[in-house]
Amino acid sequence: MKKIFFILSILSICEIGMAQTWVAKNASIRFFSTTPVENIDAKTTTAVALLNTSTGLVAFKATIKSFVFPDKLMQEHFNENYMESDKIPGAEFSGTIQNLPDLTKDGTYNVNIKGKLTIHGVTVDRTIPATITTKAGKMSATSKFIVKCVDHKIDIPKIVMTKIAEEIEVTVNADFTPKVN
Repeated sequence: MKKIFFILSILSICEIGMAQTWVAKNASIRFFSTTPVENIDAKTTTAVALLNTSTGLVAFKATIKSFVFPDKLMQEHFNENYMESDKIPGAEFSGTIQNLPDLTKDGTYNVNIKGKLTIHGVTVDRTIPATITTKAGKMSATSKFIVKCVDHKIDIPKIVMTKIAEEIEVTVNADFTPKVN
């Protein structure tokens, strides 16, 4: 009996050490735009992400209202006038790492993730660059890319065109932990 318990314990530890699915519960997503008149900077630290080292599946999801701005009025306009957060509450990305490296080995891997980015209810095919780092049983990912407002049917009235950029820089950071079944 003790031998069976010991074997099951070892298998359980090995399964955690070789986890295929990794989760980030507090991923951060920051967006930044600049115009000659005004910079817009907002961030959320409540995005969730999933990464499967076996299949290369990557998925991120964020609630639009979770983005915090330094200016409350700017945050209100963002949610009500541009993103329509009550009607379209979330944004997400789901894709697959191309030329999947062995993410179970320590290293830093520059990858491209091909998938679908949905913002403002509009889904666009994208290939997004990312850097994934595996070190001492921990995994993290970073990415920086541009989102064009027009691609996601985010209307910018001409009257404020000088204050809001048509292209938004998005930065994503996630620290993953193995998903325990």
